[in-house]
Amino acid sequence: MTVQHRPARPAILGQNQYGKAENRVVKITRDGGTHHIRDLNVSVALSGDLEEVHLSGSNANCLPTDTTKNTVFAFAKEHGIASAEQFGIHLARHFVTSQEPITRARIRIEEYAWERIATAGPGADEVRHSFARKGQETRLTQITYDGETWEVVSGLKDLVVLNSTNSEFWGYIKDRYTTLQEAYDRILATEVSSRWRFDWTGDAQPMPDWERSYEQVRTHLLQAFAETYSLSLQQTLYQMGSRVIEHRPEVEEIRFSMPNKHHFLVDLKPFGLENDTADGAVYHAADRPYGLIEATVLRDGAEARIPLDLTTI
Repeated sequence: MTVQHRPARPAILGQNQYGKAENRVVKITRDGGTHHIRDLNVSVALSGDLEEVHLSGSNANCLPTDTTKNTVFAFAKEHGIASAEQFGIHLARHFVTSQEPITRARIRIEEYAWERIATAGPGADEVRHSFARKGQETRLTQITYDGETWEVVSGLKDLVVLNSTNSEFWGYIKDRYTTLQEAYDRILATEVSSRWRFDWTGDAQPMPDWERSYEQVRTHLLQAFAETYSLSLQQTLYQMGSRVIEHRPEVEEIRFSMPNKHHFLVDLKPFGLENDTADGAVYHAADRPYGLIEATVLRDGAEARIPLDLTTI
């Protein structure tokens, strides 16, 4: 048998980008004795006329990644950090407009929240400089700029929420492999990962109030989760997304990835105990496997542009 070989085809360079990832920036602003803290993790990715650095090793068009790192820290001092979005916009505009070979910049930022420590001793009113890391979600934003158009996608991850009642799950398909019992009063818990895209494409439009927008989106997500009598996590997800679209006109699209953090009633009958939900039930919080619910909610007429895999943005 004769094996037919396809003619060899030359290798070509595909999409590429480079930059300095995970620059940890902590900015302390002093307002007299009251201090304010912003804690960011900033990643820079640049692309453009960079073929030769790959093909021939010429660095003539290459801005060192160390320079991008230095720029992040210098901008934190020069421009301050009014919001993660505003800081990312400053950086993206700088890299594209100051370096001719660079035609596109993507800035990803995680922000970690701190809360002021309340004190009660003598002189407590003067202690305004002590903080504790909040055990809450991580705020996220991604800024992309190509010299003409902007895209701002913000979001959050690790927002763990739980309803101890007002959740059911029944009426589903059953086949020979189904063992799950229908539930008419269950715990509904999830860890919300969400991204939302703004209807802001450049300086010709008024810029959103990034701080208020984040606070309000988060509030609507939480209120919708708490106020929805849930017949499925899918239903709750949609109510959360639609609440944001209805109340925040600057948001065009919002995407969710929400694992169902299952809580199962523990069988206590071997110990002669009834595990009654009406009398202080005991649950086992299962780690894995878990149901994973993902969906996008759009404003009517908007285009879905947030990637399905939220870990990529």
